[in-house]
Amino acid sequence: MNTSKTNIFFGILMLAFSFSGFAQQELKGKVSDFLTFAPIESASVYVDKSTVGTISNMDGKFSLRVPIALVNDTLVISSIGYKSFKVVVSDFDPAFDIFLEEDMASLDEVLIIAETRPKTGNDIVLRAIEDLADNLPEQPYLQKGFLRHKERNTKEYKWLIESAITLYDSSYASGAKKNLKINVDETRKSYDLREVDSLFAYYSYLKNTIPRFNTKSKAMRRDTIKTQTLVDAIRWNDTRTNGLDILFRGRLNLIRNAADKGALFGEDVLSTHQFKLDTVQVINDRKIYKIAISKGLDFAGLKTDRVYNEGFEPNGWIYIYWDTFAIKKIEYNLVAASDKQRARSKSLLGTYENHKLIITYMEYQDKMYPNYMYYESPKLLNLGDRSSEAWKKTKEQLAREKEEQFYYAVQEILFTEIIQDSESIADALATKEWSEDIFSPRPYNEDFWSDYNVLLESEEEDQLIRDLSNRVSLFKE
Repeated sequence: MNTSKTNIFFGILMLAFSFSGFAQQELKGKVSDFLTFAPIESASVYVDKSTVGTISNMDGKFSLRVPIALVNDTLVISSIGYKSFKVVVSDFDPAFDIFLEEDMASLDEVLIIAETRPKTGNDIVLRAIEDLADNLPEQPYLQKGFLRHKERNTKEYKWLIESAITLYDSSYASGAKKNLKINVDETRKSYDLREVDSLFAYYSYLKNTIPRFNTKSKAMRRDTIKTQTLVDAIRWNDTRTNGLDILFRGRLNLIRNAADKGALFGEDVLSTHQFKLDTVQVINDRKIYKIAISKGLDFAGLKTDRVYNEGFEPNGWIYIYWDTFAIKKIEYNLVAASDKQRARSKSLLGTYENHKLIITYMEYQDKMYPNYMYYESPKLLNLGDRSSEAWKKTKEQLAREKEEQFYYAVQEILFTEIIQDSESIADALATKEWSEDIFSPRPYNEDFWSDYNVLLESEEEDQLIRDLSNRVSLFKE
């Protein structure tokens, strides 16, 4: 290659690098309360009239990659109960924190208006459920998202996986079981130490997969179990309690699946729930109802296969726009309430709070799309050593088993892009294998992740994840 051709080649190469480097602008900042200086968690950070956005972490910090085509558009930072902060993307200055001021509407002003509209919490929620068909998407769409799934016992993180996913939804009117698909596209991080102490799940796996299996027949010894069998047990335990299938197609997808038979927010929602209007707040200059969720006359339940998930009382909050009755956010907990569930939860899980769920929605072209999902649940791992060798264990060994009896499992999903183009949807349906298996190993694709929006880890999470990655490396060695 002569000198002139070499210069041309490297010139083109540098131009390509320059273009890729400036194809997006990364914005970093921190959102805090104007009066208390406390960080505001889960504040929405997005480019107006687009689907590009993220949320702040528990430290109030965020990171957002904005396509260069949108740098002249408006960046909006908002949180319910606060005045929004707005600035042109190109004028955003990361050197200064963003402080949001409280903003509250008058509850009395809303309640005494002349027009006929629901005024009690129950009536407002029923109206919102009735209007779901108008407020949720009517046409098929794809959403790109970022999944973070982490698990820890009382002492340390045991597992972390971060993936890019694609969600296909044919519409709210269609049932989720057959008309909602999830695909794991890429994996960014995958650290797994569960094999070290997750053999406790092994007994449960055998008990539920082998007919008439006697749990007293084997000692709990790692050297007697094949690694692949243990991996199968871990996979089985994960997918039956907190897999993507349960989160998206099951009863926990409260709004999307409200039309399904037996839905928690279905026809008989007031038998298991009661709703009380608390205040009227403001978000982006729009009034929004803040409504408390409490128990009804009957217990709530999830009806999960081979896992006792009945006998709960719900509590939490639901936020509904005053003008359209569209549901903006729901914070939902299921707490053990029946005698059987309280006994089970206390003895096996060490907590009465079994399920914690947060779902927020973003408005795009007058429809509400999922924006962020957070799901936390304790997951039973240890049935206890029921073998004939159990009596030989020391008090220290038994105490350790008790501490590591279950994991706290957390799934977070940030949706980063909405695709409505029919050709793109048809192509994705035809070409993707549509596998929601987050266990399958995938090569790391650095180019893919260089411009993909992800959830920013908190300082505490970052340190714990660093520790986990170091331990994984040592374990493999």
